[in-house]
Amino acid sequence: MSDCWRIEGSGESCATVLRDTNAAIRCLNCGAEGQPVERQTIFHHVKHEHLTRVNSEAYRFCPNPNCAVVYFGDRGTRFNVDDLREPVSAKTTADRRPICYCFGFTEGDVREEIARNGTSMIPKQISQLIKAGMCACEVRNPAGVCCLGEVNRTVNRLEAEHGAFSKPR
Repeated sequence: MSDCWRIEGSGESCATVLRDTNAAIRCLNCGAEGQPVERQTIFHHVKHEHLTRVNSEAYRFCPNPNCAVVYFGDRGTRFNVDDLREPVSAKTTADRRPICYCFGFTEGDVREEIARNGTSMIPKQISQLIKAGMCACEVRNPAGVCCLGEVNRTVNRLEAEHGAFSKPR
């Protein structure tokens, strides 16, 4: 049977021990459900000294901010924060946290613009660039998805914080 395996020395028969089909989609370090990413994304982000470790596994991105693992493969390969070329949004905090990999915006850029103008036009800028076909989020973003959702969440959070701090008490 290809859908089961035997635990050596356990006395369990192959027919009674089924493989956990969810194991390959959960981070082995923290248990968070991973998001699928293409190998091309892994190649783009992993430091050159780790490129030979990238293989034909199906890879996932671990979104847990408290977990050092960024990518994990279905056969056990892992790449941690220190194995990547640049900071990862989900694993970084404060002003240096990248929120748009295609155009280089950080949380600090948004915070600075809101402090100056009371709002941020960064989401509008990014939307215009996306419409012009100038983004490559699936490769440039370590999570392998469009950055605009994270940009909007960050802008909304920082605008709310700014409003709370700027109101007279």
